[in-house]
Amino acid sequence: MRSVGVIGAGQMGAGIAQVSAAAGYHVYLSDLDLEKAEAGKAGISKALDRLVAKEKMSRNEADTLLSRIEPVANYEPMADAGLIIEAATEREEIKRKIFESVGKILGHQAVLASNTSSIPITRLSQASPDPTRFIGVHFFNPVPVMGLIEVIRGLATSDGTVKVIETYGAALGKQMVYANDAPGFIVNRVLMPMINEACFALGEGVASIRDIDTACQLGLNHPMGPLTLADFIGLDTCLEITNVLLTSTGDPKFRPAPILQKYVEAGWFGRKVKRGFYDYSGEIPVPTR
Repeated sequence: MRSVGVIGAGQMGAGIAQVSAAAGYHVYLSDLDLEKAEAGKAGISKALDRLVAKEKMSRNEADTLLSRIEPVANYEPMADAGLIIEAATEREEIKRKIFESVGKILGHQAVLASNTSSIPITRLSQASPDPTRFIGVHFFNPVPVMGLIEVIRGLATSDGTVKVIETYGAALGKQMVYANDAPGFIVNRVLMPMINEACFALGEGVASIRDIDTACQLGLNHPMGPLTLADFIGLDTCLEITNVLLTSTGDPKFRPAPILQKYVEAGWFGRKVKRGFYDYSGEIPVPTR
């Protein structure tokens, strides 16, 4: 496999494109239009410039990596890709439309993968041209830094498809864990209830944003508090995942906290819009309430 297609040039898709190119693959990077795909590559270029400035990468290495990333306006150039990874927003209807479109150009032996963080793979595979060649590959943000990939096979996923992902993951230098096709898989099944409960605690006045984060960070020995992490992930994404857990399991313990829903309704999605539980418009994040 010499080339990889990545659909979605946002934070996750750009990260997947970067690590794939670093591993030597030619990467086709697409989004809603060519302008967005090119913006995704421009973001990667800025990230590499910072690494060069810190002497963690040479200029030649950065230029070589960038030369392997090709922004594209549509899916047709991906016809020769051995692996196509969807990294769009966490909404099932959007992902299904992508799979249906990609299915028209997918090579006869190519693998189609979803970077979904919570939606069952077997259900998503119904929109793919061949469920045996469909699989979940859940990367973590920021992709170039985080060393994990969750591998999730659907009911029909073949052993050969798993092997393709294992070879790819090894080339990227990532550690792989295997999850059954259950809502949320491993990490988000454990993480999202914690973030959601932190939101409940905030909404009920148990403690302030800063004190909830400090207590969990120091008391649980986590690198950051749950509300800071929610801002980093994106509150809209956290809400989408929590709703998937609720609707897929029917278990009321996954009911989203009202304050999480309210922040999303306000458009306070976190760091990507400079406002979530913290205000990021200045140099130092400060709680919004």
